[in-house]
Amino acid sequence: MTTTPPTPPVQDFIRYDLLTQKALRGVVHDVLARVAREGAPGDHHFYISFRTTDPDVRLSQRLRAEYPAEMTIVLQHQFWDLNVREDGFEVGLSFRNIPEKLSVPFASVTGFFDPSVQFGLKFDNPDAPGAADDDVDGETSGAAVEPLRQPEPSGAEEQGAEVAPASAPEGGAEVVSLDKFRKK
Repeated sequence: MTTTPPTPPVQDFIRYDLLTQKALRGVVHDVLARVAREGAPGDHHFYISFRTTDPDVRLSQRLRAEYPAEMTIVLQHQFWDLNVREDGFEVGLSFRNIPEKLSVPFASVTGFFDPSVQFGLKFDNPDAPGAADDDVDGETSGAAVEPLRQPEPSGAEEQGAEVAPASAPEGGAEVVSLDKFRKK
């Protein structure tokens, strides 16, 4: 009896995972472009998480020191000058009553969530250190985008992580801990 040698894994030369991420980042672009033109309709508001370490992310040194890896902003009532470009967006927010202008490339966005309709996206970072560890024999690790659930209270308060209050402080934007977005 002859046994057939195992076939090598199929390599995805098209990179469907990256194409899917690009298309879904287009959803984030289109939503923010509409909000920039018309304002947020109804109760829609957005939690946007992004890597602060990416070279094209622009934010103050104060915010970069406070959020050295990632941060989440909330676009709800108190933001201004939302400007959406093909490759990213700029927005004015206030942090502890200090106005800030942030510029975020869409490639740096790691999560997008609209709690008013329970819609969310979580993006992989294929260029991140360690991402190659997920690539086994040329196969990608699976879905490029995972749906997000509404952030739930976590034990982060007990672990010393900063957790934003349920509503934005007067004159300020809400920054929430990314632990709320992580799957348990």
